[in-house]
Amino acid sequence: MKLAMTYSYIKQDLNQIEKALEQTIRAKHPVLREASIQLLRAGGKRLRPVFVLLSGMFGEYNFEKMKRVAVSLELIHMASLVHDDVIDDSELRRGKPTVKAKWDNRIAMYTGDYIFARSLEYLSELDDIKAHKTLSKTMVELTIGEIEQIKDKYNFDQNLRTYLRRIKRKTALLISSSCQLGAIAANVPVEYEKALYHYGYYIGMSYQIIDDILDFTSTEAKLGKPAGSDLFQGNITLPVLYAMEDQTFKSEIKVLFSTPDSLDVKEIAPIISRITSSDAIQKSYDLSERYLLKAYESLEHLPDIKAKQTLKDIATYIGKRKS
Repeated sequence: MKLAMTYSYIKQDLNQIEKALEQTIRAKHPVLREASIQLLRAGGKRLRPVFVLLSGMFGEYNFEKMKRVAVSLELIHMASLVHDDVIDDSELRRGKPTVKAKWDNRIAMYTGDYIFARSLEYLSELDDIKAHKTLSKTMVELTIGEIEQIKDKYNFDQNLRTYLRRIKRKTALLISSSCQLGAIAANVPVEYEKALYHYGYYIGMSYQIIDDILDFTSTEAKLGKPAGSDLFQGNITLPVLYAMEDQTFKSEIKVLFSTPDSLDVKEIAPIISRITSSDAIQKSYDLSERYLLKAYESLEHLPDIKAKQTLKDIATYIGKRKS
């Protein structure tokens, strides 16, 4: 079953959110407008709006409030992608040229800043101090995560804790905030809000780990970028960390990347092959599964409504996805 089929009953609301996204980022300046719309039309699963809407169903579901939160969170996600592409010097995203590739780094950074600003402006009409404080904290952590990602590039001596803290800030917190803010906007009971927050956090951790696995095991056609791109760009992900438990392999990879600027992507092909043929991939899947199980456990605190089953189905999909 395709992911979208699990929540097809909220398709109409998601379509309205998509329209609101396009209206919100239509800047007066032609370059900002074109760059923002290019990013929007590159697509994406729109998972954060989905989590907002589903979480809101455990309380007083008001679509206008849900839309404010969902659009704002998706815009923050989009802005972070533009910044990530600058940090990673990425030419492609989902198989299409990035903003920095079509224009340059400065235009990309200003585009990301513009989308961030529009996100905050859009949410400002939601009269809920708790929601604004929650979002502010999330944005602070997200920014720290981007800085930490730069700091840890080509750092082959980092440990598992550093990696987990980084993906928490990079991915999990925005997903957990999507669940939490959807709950806050719908005035759900505090215990439900906490359960939804934890579900989002565990799902986010699992999702990013699967992403990091697929960077090695999937094809360029599915990834929209060459396999092993994360490693080539200096991002040390979970499969690499597990593979480097073999000290001989760790020494070899450190030598290979001692002069990263002179490396060609083809030169790391043997390294990718060794990682995929080791037990590092299975160990990474095992950790992802542990987070998924915790996500399922979090849902046990919620009432048995349709949205709960959908959240379970999404978790199952994330654990099995291949792209």
